[in-house]
Amino acid sequence: MIEIFFSVVSAVFPVGCIVLIGFIFGKNFSIDERTLSQLALYVLFPALLIDIMYHTTISIEEAIRIFIAFGLTYILLCLIPWIIGKRLGFSESMQKSLLATTALPNSGNMGLPITLFALGEAGLERAIIYLISWNLIVFSTMPAILKGGEFRSGIIFTFKLPIIWGMILGVILNFFNIELPLKLDDGLRLLREATIPISLLLMGIQISKNRFQPGTYELGASLMRLLGGTFVAYFVGKIMSLEMLDLQVLVLQSSMPSALASFLIVNDFGGDGTRTSRVVIISTLLSFLTLPIVLWGIGATS
Repeated sequence: MIEIFFSVVSAVFPVGCIVLIGFIFGKNFSIDERTLSQLALYVLFPALLIDIMYHTTISIEEAIRIFIAFGLTYILLCLIPWIIGKRLGFSESMQKSLLATTALPNSGNMGLPITLFALGEAGLERAIIYLISWNLIVFSTMPAILKGGEFRSGIIFTFKLPIIWGMILGVILNFFNIELPLKLDDGLRLLREATIPISLLLMGIQISKNRFQPGTYELGASLMRLLGGTFVAYFVGKIMSLEMLDLQVLVLQSSMPSALASFLIVNDFGGDGTRTSRVVIISTLLSFLTLPIVLWGIGATS
């Protein structure tokens, strides 16, 4: 039992250490977070996607199943907090914030490294499909859900994201079995390997810039994201009869803390930005307690 415990914790501990280093750095040094975020968004994540999709062994059928599973999980995680917010008499801005923080897991900065440590390269490939599904579905629908607007404008916005074009380029290279010249493949892999540590350091820096102020709402919303996402994803996965690794990735990615994107989307399209940012921070800190339990529950240790 002790060996299982340490095996599970070891999948989360390296991530926590890198976030802590970023936190300490952020407390002691001044850095332009926006530039670092843009570097990750416009260079590193697209490189990661190109490399993963270029070498992926996942079949189209598997990718479609993961896409549908995420879509169903996302729909339920939009409906549940909206109903709860209505029942509890939350203001419209609080309802929007609760919906955003519950429906949007941090499947990139947190999800990818933890999946890699826990499930290896095969798990990471599936986590990338989950992340692509997240971007396609969320950025096409969430602005309209929060503010109202045309689905067409959401689609246009989605296809402006570099992460989508990175995915498309990787799929083209894979499909046509194109061999990159001049060892560009090695350069791409170097960029890919920088993505996860820089993203985790950035997360630690962002946490260091905010005050830790847990309240009843923030704790409740954080637990709804962490535990609600886990159980809803497990239910969807079982309904869809997902196989072991696909189910593990779906549940693990859906059990991540609230994404920083939830704060950005709420700020742009409506909601309580202050409460949202607190939930992002508190759910991230709590996730270092809940994720080992999730990993143990789904047997996700490599």
